[in-house]
Amino acid sequence: MSKQPLNSEEIQRYARHIILPEIGGAGQQALKTARVLVIGAGGLGAPVLQYLAAAGVGTLGIVDDDTVSLSNLQRQIIHGTPDIGRVKADSAMDALQRINPHVTVIRHVERLDVANADALLSAYDIVVDGSDNFATRYLTADTAERLEITLVTAAVGRFDGSLTVLQPWKTAADGRQNPGYRDLFPEPPPPGVVPSCAEAGIVGALTGVLGTLQAMEVIKIITGAGEPLIGRLLMYDGLAARFETIKYSRRTR
Repeated sequence: MSKQPLNSEEIQRYARHIILPEIGGAGQQALKTARVLVIGAGGLGAPVLQYLAAAGVGTLGIVDDDTVSLSNLQRQIIHGTPDIGRVKADSAMDALQRINPHVTVIRHVERLDVANADALLSAYDIVVDGSDNFATRYLTADTAERLEITLVTAAVGRFDGSLTVLQPWKTAADGRQNPGYRDLFPEPPPPGVVPSCAEAGIVGALTGVLGTLQAMEVIKIITGAGEPLIGRLLMYDGLAARFETIKYSRRTR
């Protein structure tokens, strides 16, 4: 992990962060040395990757084996029309390097599965789940809990979405152990019960809202600013322009 100080160009680039008492130079240095893995360079992953690169997260990993299609461009704004047909991880890497040349981007052009999950996640400090299927969400959550890696996970559908932060191996201020993903969602729904985005549709800007909130949680966790969404589920209703937060706790396992 790099311990190099911020250079003069970086100090100018991140000046608006550094003057914040909650972040400052120490927080910006923490961002520079952080390693964050983003699963999916799609609707959620696009704003996550862009804002974390702009914020100066030193190493960003991208897990995605898909290619850019025309129907992606309505919401996956890290890609453009000239990128149609390209591997999403390649297209995203090019975009991030244009945003911030100080960020190291590592491409994992593969699908997360049982065989590679441990190796992929263990190389990073924080994992952000931007996947679009239940199998990947549960595998990511179970692996992150077992490896004791912080997970920032979100899900979207049509006009609404939700977001939470998971550190289930830690204890809260009241001494109780933090909840895990399966304490909130014990089991995935049966196949076919929840329609995919292709089947139900989704408004593009919704993924921007939730993905940006995911990036904000990552920045808070790395810098120690504020209170992460641990044990709390943030829900957003885009049609009503309403946010609600519910608390959840660990179940008996």
